[in-house]
Amino acid sequence: MNHHYDIICVGAGVVGCAAAKIFGSDGRRVLVLERDLTEPDRIVGELMQPGGMDALKTLGLEDCTEKIDAVSCFGYSIYRDGQYTHVPYPIQSNTDDLKKKIQGKSFHHGRFIQNLRQQAKNTINVTFKQMTVDSLIREDGLEQVIGVRAQEKGKDIQEEFYAPLTIVADGIFSKFRKEFTDTKPDIRSQFVGFIVKNLDLPMINHGFVAITDPSVVLMYQIGSHETRVLVDIPEPVPSNANGDLRRHLQEVVIPQLPKSLQPKLQSYLNDDQQVLRMMPNGFLPPFANQCLGVIVLGDAMNIRHPLTGGGMTVALQDVILLQQLLDRSVIPDLHAHDLVMQAIDCFHWKRKRHAMSINILAMSLYRLFSAGSHPALLQLQQACVDYFNLGGQCLEGPVGLLSGLRREPWTLIYHFFAVAMYAVYQQWCSSGDWPWTSFNKSILLLYTACITIFPYLWSEIKP
Repeated sequence: MNHHYDIICVGAGVVGCAAAKIFGSDGRRVLVLERDLTEPDRIVGELMQPGGMDALKTLGLEDCTEKIDAVSCFGYSIYRDGQYTHVPYPIQSNTDDLKKKIQGKSFHHGRFIQNLRQQAKNTINVTFKQMTVDSLIREDGLEQVIGVRAQEKGKDIQEEFYAPLTIVADGIFSKFRKEFTDTKPDIRSQFVGFIVKNLDLPMINHGFVAITDPSVVLMYQIGSHETRVLVDIPEPVPSNANGDLRRHLQEVVIPQLPKSLQPKLQSYLNDDQQVLRMMPNGFLPPFANQCLGVIVLGDAMNIRHPLTGGGMTVALQDVILLQQLLDRSVIPDLHAHDLVMQAIDCFHWKRKRHAMSINILAMSLYRLFSAGSHPALLQLQQACVDYFNLGGQCLEGPVGLLSGLRREPWTLIYHFFAVAMYAVYQQWCSSGDWPWTSFNKSILLLYTACITIFPYLWSEIKP
């Protein structure tokens, strides 16, 4: 019986810990298996949007952003062609009390994960084991997962653990994803990341996005004296081994940034002892679960570009929704496989309410902000920034989606095509071309907008 549980979580990241906490609190016996329980060190997953903060509160995990030197974030500052655009989060109420304002949090990812793990460990019915999961156990003759095989580091003996439901949440580099889908992540670029000490960003308590050629640079504080710098570099990435990557940053990227930031960034890059780390950015549309006894969650199931910082918000909302569908009052026994599969099928469609807009926004916005030399995309990019500068609903609507506080896909589609029509308006106002030429360019702008958003929209709504 020591090897039998109600739920097994493969991975002790954001999803695994949140699932352990909420299912354990619901009276389920949960086993969490993680190959390394020491503090992780990674360069993304360091910004929690306000929607994610709300999800943490629902899960009873809001304290996990405390006592880790986390920094409050109240919005973004966008830099393009020497001009700044302020993109604040929606205002909840007229107050000067920072604790009552809508805010996100940025932090060291590893410290946050360790707090999550501790909260999950302190939950009744939850067991953690530092073990590597080697394989999933399948019922003989049936397409059904009934448990996992795992072993401790340094030991040759495998142990078997059984549960009616296994949650696979082993991240972007999932070793088990290929057992459930043939779709592979579409890697578009790499984030090159490093931390600069005492770097003063243009706006305090705000993330900073610089639209450069050919892509974007993202910065935000992750501690009182530490700022994370993420430079998006489209494939193929210059070699880091022979110094080409460092020279690319020094000679191409940094000169496009505000002059106030350049000295410290160049100083960091001039020191060959400072390490540049890379993380792939890509897109993986969500796929429906077709196998009894298992569900894939988190980055193992759905990936979007981290430009908008929405990944953890989606993951936490997924856990909340799954627990609601599998609540003990609804399904007392998880061995009722028909009921569980109905719940998981329902999960696949219901999650679109909170995940669809974040996924589409992340990929569409990244395509606009990494326009390179594409004329129509550059016009849409300019129109997008100018649209934000109009203020009112032109700003509040998109930022509500960005923050994870608004989730209506139709709101996203409306504002996206409002930007496209604004680009058309600018085309007619500023162009000295003949009307027929302007008309053709306008059609090209609308066509470019369609092929930018519709592929991602289709990936979300297709069966």
